[in-house]
Amino acid sequence: MSTTPFRAEVVGSLLRPRHLVRARAARHDATMGAPEFKRIEDAAVDRAIALQEGSGLDVVTDGELRRGIFTGPLTENVDGLEYVPGVTRIWYTDEGPVEEELPVVVTGALRFRRSVATEEFVYARARARLPVKITLPSPLMMFLRWSPMHSTAAYRDAFAMAADAADIVREEVRELASLGCTYVQIDAPELATLVQQETRDWYERQGISTERILTEGLELLNSVTDVPGVTFGVHLCRGNRNGRWMAVGGYDYVAQALFRRCTGFDRFLLEYDDERSGTFEPLAATPADRTVVLGLVSTKTSRVESVDEIVGRLHEATAHIPAEQLALSTQCGFASMVDAHPDLTEDVQAAKLDLVAEASAAFWKS
Repeated sequence: MSTTPFRAEVVGSLLRPRHLVRARAARHDATMGAPEFKRIEDAAVDRAIALQEGSGLDVVTDGELRRGIFTGPLTENVDGLEYVPGVTRIWYTDEGPVEEELPVVVTGALRFRRSVATEEFVYARARARLPVKITLPSPLMMFLRWSPMHSTAAYRDAFAMAADAADIVREEVRELASLGCTYVQIDAPELATLVQQETRDWYERQGISTERILTEGLELLNSVTDVPGVTFGVHLCRGNRNGRWMAVGGYDYVAQALFRRCTGFDRFLLEYDDERSGTFEPLAATPADRTVVLGLVSTKTSRVESVDEIVGRLHEATAHIPAEQLALSTQCGFASMVDAHPDLTEDVQAAKLDLVAEASAAFWKS
């Protein structure tokens, strides 16, 4: 499929309302029954869809409000993962690096248990007036849940695990397509983290070859797009957890392999909201029949950019890629997990969604 008319979109997640967070905790503690919780959850999704449609976006999501984390389809609804003390990963902050434990690690064979994505789509489709996009995690995200000490009992290496994850994602996509879903976005921050040498070194220490990620891994990722009638997008960012990030650097290291091997993807949603994202030069390698969705509106800070600022950056990008191949989005979701950056309020979120639509209209009308 060639470029699509969607010019303004959000990456995926929206801020969870506080009452929904409290209800989720009560449901977890068994102090709230499923019917009451679902009423609260449904109402939050209704509001999320209305917010996006009111802002003037071209396509909407359900805000990922039914998930505890954006990777939920692979980490919350699949057997074979558990919490293991002491398995850590480095995040970066303005104050320096922070080592955090992984919430879950692959310890057994991955087995699909239930689908949350189909529930998300069926409900949102019935409520939305605009096209609905469903987000799914990249199967290669499971590299970030791999432990050479704890995962090898189930898999000979990390790529065998990723192949099972790809089968699960592909099954989800096929079911979504059968229900009428026409736009699926695969979130692949693990690819963008490869731009940093320290991250590539970390993968190698885990026994995961970065060269294999950019060859065999990208082919696995591309295999989930073998479903007709669906527009596929792939989203790359450098991690966004309460304003923290996982890597720094431009797309130069991954762009050629990404565009050459991910032939099943129609849209490439790329983080470009600050200097850590590098220049627009790698966009020159974009195939002529593909769209690049520039993530220029940040979800890492509360500062609301101006329309002129965003339009100016879109014009900068056209030095390397034609305007008709561009679209605009937020840089990432507003809350990739239940907890969000404390400076991001619902008012800031609404202003940034409005900005995406307004800047898009201003640029493509000019």
